[in-house]
Amino acid sequence: VQLQASGGGLVQPGGSLRLSCDASGFILDYYAVGWFRRAPGKEREGVACINSKDGMTYYGDSVKGRFTIFRDNAKNTVYLQMNSLKPEDTAVYYCASDHTAACGFSGPTYGLDYWGKGTQVTVSS
Repeated sequence: VQLQASGGGLVQPGGSLRLSCDASGFILDYYAVGWFRRAPGKEREGVACINSKDGMTYYGDSVKGRFTIFRDNAKNTVYLQMNSLKPEDTAVYYCASDHTAACGFSGPTYGLDYWGKGTQVTVSS
C-alpha cells in the first residue's frame, strides 16, 4: 500500500488549497481515509476522516466549517478542501488509510496505519 499526499504550497491567510490523496495497490473507495497534520514542535493532529460504506465524515475541532473531505472514486483519490486558511494551519499534511471501513477515534490518525509522504502547507502573508 502506497499513499501519496499532494497539493500543498504557500497560501495567504484566508486563502484555499485542495490536497489530494492517491493510492497505489489500494482501492480507497473500500476503506476509511483520513488526514492528519504535524506542525513543527507540535503533536500530530487529526484533521478529517471519511468512512467508506456510509460516507460519514468527521473533523477536528480546529478545522470544522473550513475543511471538507470528499472522494472521487473514479480517480481513486480522496481530497481535502481547505478554505479560510489560517497561519495555525501551517503543517505537513498526511493522508492515511487501512483495511477498515470506519474511522477510529483512538488517536490523531483515526486508527489508520498506512500513510506515506506528506505535503507541506504554509499559510503566511
